[in-house]
Amino acid sequence: MQYGIAFTPLVPTLVLWLALAAIAVIAALLLLGRSRGAAVRVAALALIALAIANPSFTREDREPLSSVAVVVIDKSPSQNFGDRTKQTEQAREALVSELKKIKGLEVRVVEAGQADGETDGTHLFSALTSTLSDVPVDRVAGAFLITDGRVHDIPANAAALGFQAPVHALITGRKDERDRRIAISAAPRFGIVGQTQIITYRLDDQGVSGEHAKVVVRRDGEVINERTVASGQTVKVDIDIKHAGPNIVEIEASPLDNELTPVNNRAVVAIDGVRDKLRVLLVSGEPHSGERTWRNLLKSDPSVDLVHFTILRPPEKQDGTPINELSLIAFPTRELFQQKINEFQLIIFDRYARQGVLPIAYFDNIARYVRNGGAVLVSAGPDYASTTSIWRTPLDSVLPAEPVGVTEKPFYAHLSDAGKRHPVTRGLEGSAFEPPHWSRFFRTVDTRNASTPPVMTGADGEPLLLLARYGEGRVALLLSDQIWLWARGYEGGGPHLDLLRRTSHWLMKQPDLDEEALRLQVHGKDLVVQRQTMADTVAPVTVTSPSGATREMTLTAGDPGIWRATIPAGELGLWQATDGTLKALINVGPTNPKEFSEVTSTPDMLKPLVQATGGDAQRVADGSGVELPRIVPVHSSGVFHGDGWMGVRMRDASVVKGVGVLPVFAGLIGLLLLLGAFAATWLREGR
Repeated sequence: MQYGIAFTPLVPTLVLWLALAAIAVIAALLLLGRSRGAAVRVAALALIALAIANPSFTREDREPLSSVAVVVIDKSPSQNFGDRTKQTEQAREALVSELKKIKGLEVRVVEAGQADGETDGTHLFSALTSTLSDVPVDRVAGAFLITDGRVHDIPANAAALGFQAPVHALITGRKDERDRRIAISAAPRFGIVGQTQIITYRLDDQGVSGEHAKVVVRRDGEVINERTVASGQTVKVDIDIKHAGPNIVEIEASPLDNELTPVNNRAVVAIDGVRDKLRVLLVSGEPHSGERTWRNLLKSDPSVDLVHFTILRPPEKQDGTPINELSLIAFPTRELFQQKINEFQLIIFDRYARQGVLPIAYFDNIARYVRNGGAVLVSAGPDYASTTSIWRTPLDSVLPAEPVGVTEKPFYAHLSDAGKRHPVTRGLEGSAFEPPHWSRFFRTVDTRNASTPPVMTGADGEPLLLLARYGEGRVALLLSDQIWLWARGYEGGGPHLDLLRRTSHWLMKQPDLDEEALRLQVHGKDLVVQRQTMADTVAPVTVTSPSGATREMTLTAGDPGIWRATIPAGELGLWQATDGTLKALINVGPTNPKEFSEVTSTPDMLKPLVQATGGDAQRVADGSGVELPRIVPVHSSGVFHGDGWMGVRMRDASVVKGVGVLPVFAGLIGLLLLLGAFAATWLREGR
């Protein structure tokens, strides 16, 4: 119980102070004038002033509240190195047991820092703040962190904690730990495909000096550089950007003897390959209705640099017009098909037939260009089945079908079984219906001896679109010149933009459109393994986590040509997947997580903060095992640690359960006091 006096004046405060001032003046005059009965009169005036102030005796029934101490357990991946997990559990058990022995102390335990595939680094203070969110500041007794010391959300100062109580750090691990890591000093985020970028890295050894390591650099799993590097040495390495999209570069150092973990011996850099302008050569054999469809498609793509020629006047055409009066541009055949042919990523022949414009030798150049990695698309009309067909040139060695004639009748294009699986044609809008929700075509070129199954079929199930590979290059053969009907909306049109754009990008080797591919994707907190294939079955896939753990996964069929499996992405870093033939890489989270950048245990990171709160940072283990300092309750001090002990700040917080009030001048008691004062004054005056 607590006792006290409370005042509730009967008049406004200003009136009370004026009355007190008047009474004080009168009392002073009486005392200074030595008038008879001055003391009794002053006492009476004092009682009147006290009555106006209306004092009351109070009694509070209070219930003491417990002080709150929090134990934060570091469960980050770095706590799995060495015997830190065992040390943590032993320290936790001993610490909680000691804290619970202190009377009036509530103990809260929270685990923090678990890898979730999203958070970079160990975050213990955010967990501490969350645990104390419902605790008043005057009840916080302190906090204990059981950690390896590598914490990445340390507040700037003690005031930022939001409470005034000691924070102690109990450090797991050992003083003599040694570790090796690759530290990235500089790395680009983007690079132009076909050009070179520079990555700068450094070999760091902790706990040892004067060592050397063999460092291997890989791009997308392929070794591109090997060298011996001294500890502390900074190295620059040139990286050729081979393709668009992420180019995953791994830099891995050989392990150090007796090192803590090899997980940070490897650093990862993801360089996004960006294509410069894609150069496309479009050659139209003659003006026709579909010519503008190709031109509009290619000109609408900002990444495409289009060179377009239409043959308006073949060389054999002679009508007597003087050369100086012709407004035609001569076709630069030698420049395009001999000198600069390799500068183009795609060559399109749109209803082109031999008209004496291109010498036969140049078709041999084009065939060689394809085998060396180039791409050709043939949009064929009746020209392809004529006696002047480009089939009847050296180009026939890279064309997927031989023409035998032309069929003139209406038909709907359909996706073949292969087309339903191929990324170029799979899921085209309107293809799921019978007939497809597309307009009809009225002409197709008949072929035979196709070197590859068609992805689209036309009249009587004959090939309409063939996609083929030759050497390092690719070829597409579209056996109708009426796709412009889709573009102009005839009978509702069709998905010409999707089809032609996908076909063009497949020819230019966009990775997303490869028929056979293994990919890793992150969806939320899950890692999705996806296999694109034209086959009916797929082999199991072995997935390797950043820590080196492997898992074999059986994929299940999804959309046509797509097989998938999903696992939790519980670790930050580089994940790998392989089915024995294909390999996929993906980096989850930041490319080089803070959690694995430095893994040796240390009290130095936490010492400035904990000492500012009056706490301390100590290791929990020596050569003989885990040993904790004594835990001591401290009621009033600015220092909460000493030789062999750590303290918690015990609070005197309480909650009021009941209040009793006894007014002094209320009722009979007040009346008697005032009457007594007046009676004493009257008696003194009567003498």
